[in-house]
Amino acid sequence: MAGGTERTAAPRDRFPRLGTSPVAAAVLTGTVALSMVLVAFGNITDFGTNQQFVQHVLAMDTTFKDPQLMWRAITSPVLQNAAYLAIIVWEVLSAAVLVLATWLWAVGLRRNTLDRARRASSAGLVMVLLLFGAGFFGIGGEWFAMWQSSDWNGLDSALRYVVLAGLALVVVHLPAGARQAD
Repeated sequence: MAGGTERTAAPRDRFPRLGTSPVAAAVLTGTVALSMVLVAFGNITDFGTNQQFVQHVLAMDTTFKDPQLMWRAITSPVLQNAAYLAIIVWEVLSAAVLVLATWLWAVGLRRNTLDRARRASSAGLVMVLLLFGAGFFGIGGEWFAMWQSSDWNGLDSALRYVVLAGLALVVVHLPAGARQAD
């Protein structure tokens, strides 16, 4: 530089621009976090609505009642409620991890240290994929034949979460071009 003085970056240059992949990853992580917080909050504050859903899915009482499948039904209210409580606990844990990940993104974007945010996002997003992919698609949809029920079928709703979490997971791991080492 002329006159022997170095020019320092303006403070705004330390913050990533809106269109960058790290900002997109942060926003998507925050979106899934908010969604999971609201899902968990709804299941806790309106316990009975989705409790009925879980009971009907596990009891398989609105499926085709194929004798080849009905042995899978769980009709014990104790086991049904235990399953529902396990789902809520998993939702709360997923939400907590994703809220932490969102905070780590906010801090990491300012400091240009994103590795912890990526790891936390990955953990939380995989938790969401396990809940809605393995839990709703695999266990609910296939094992308990939820796809057969016109009244108690959560596959469409679960698909939205699987797609959103899967997309977020991909964006979290996109290369950011000439990204500096985390």
